[in-house]
Amino acid sequence: MKLLAAILTKNAAPHIGACLATLQWTDGVIVIDSVSTDNTVQLATALGAQVYQHEFINFSIARNNALQRARELGAAWLLFIDADERVSPTLAQEILTVLPDSAAIGWWLPRYNHMWGHVMRGGGWYPDYQLRLLKVNCAHYDPDRQVHELAMLTGESAYLKEHLIHYNYSSLAHFRDKQRRYAEFEAQILYSKGIHAKPWTYFTMPLREFWRRYITLQGYRDGWRGLQLCSLMGWYMFWSYWTLRRLYAN
Repeated sequence: MKLLAAILTKNAAPHIGACLATLQWTDGVIVIDSVSTDNTVQLATALGAQVYQHEFINFSIARNNALQRARELGAAWLLFIDADERVSPTLAQEILTVLPDSAAIGWWLPRYNHMWGHVMRGGGWYPDYQLRLLKVNCAHYDPDRQVHELAMLTGESAYLKEHLIHYNYSSLAHFRDKQRRYAEFEAQILYSKGIHAKPWTYFTMPLREFWRRYITLQGYRDGWRGLQLCSLMGWYMFWSYWTLRRLYAN
């Protein structure tokens, strides 16, 4: 059983060293780099990772590139980790325990999301399961899906108990910048499917998103931060449809 880890990077120098330090228990690390302009590649190489550079098209294609490299290197399993994530020793031990007798070909990992010093408890940010541990020959990604990509498996998946640790937003400004880009990705997807917004959509969809995150997914458990973030997610739902409107106008 050969287990590799894969990290997708683009200017990830502030995180790459700490991320790689939590992957020493694997049989090796692949870095799929989208032509970074900082010293991500040099740092990763110095720390023993095998780095491959590809022009970025979308996340699904980048993950398929990682799966292909893993096959070429003879790996049976591939663990996808983002540069701003860390694998705890308890998660590493759980993975090494379940894989030898695994009937599942994919494993979902729960994730702690750290938002500028606060560990989220609701709003869809916990338990935030991620399908990241894959049997290499039994998984692929839809190359046409540009964002929120999901592995497609030829068999069953299962759930681990230990957590990934995700330092995904260092500040409110970082959160807003990233969510705006996600909203624009979503608008492109809607546009490619020929979806048009009705006049009321600009109001009903943001309200629905806020209700889903704050009430249904218990964003209120995170106090004022939960109210703030769930409100912003409603705003970025509006922004997705407003961007869609502009795409049709052009």
